[in-house]
Amino acid sequence: MSIASADGDGGKSKKKIVVVERATTDVVVDNAPTGDSVGDLLAFGNELFDKTNTTKVGTSSGSCVRTVVGAVWECSWTNTLAGGQITVQGPFLDAGDSTLAITGGTGRYKDAQGTMKLHALSAVAFEFTFKIVH
Repeated sequence: MSIASADGDGGKSKKKIVVVERATTDVVVDNAPTGDSVGDLLAFGNELFDKTNTTKVGTSSGSCVRTVVGAVWECSWTNTLAGGQITVQGPFLDAGDSTLAITGGTGRYKDAQGTMKLHALSAVAFEFTFKIVH
């Protein structure tokens, strides 16, 4: 896990954390009609690794609902790291990077706000870059 801190405008602290998710447990529930359709569900409980994808640093657990066929899932999940949790919500795009909102956290991430960029490294590896403002 890579963490960098800096003081931001207005005395707020900014922190950047980079991790890699290995999406090995993803399960899609194919709701009617058969095939990719609005309302399909995606559930997962995956491991998170440092930015070099070598050392396990936490887990990600959550779910998504298909909102645009072939293009967008709307997701909500919890990233558990040393010292607390960071929750995120927003789109997961089938193609291209996504930006999700940080909706809160616990422990050292209590009162966290900001964004999480999701970048696909492969079909089963995703880089998460958290830009946290306290």
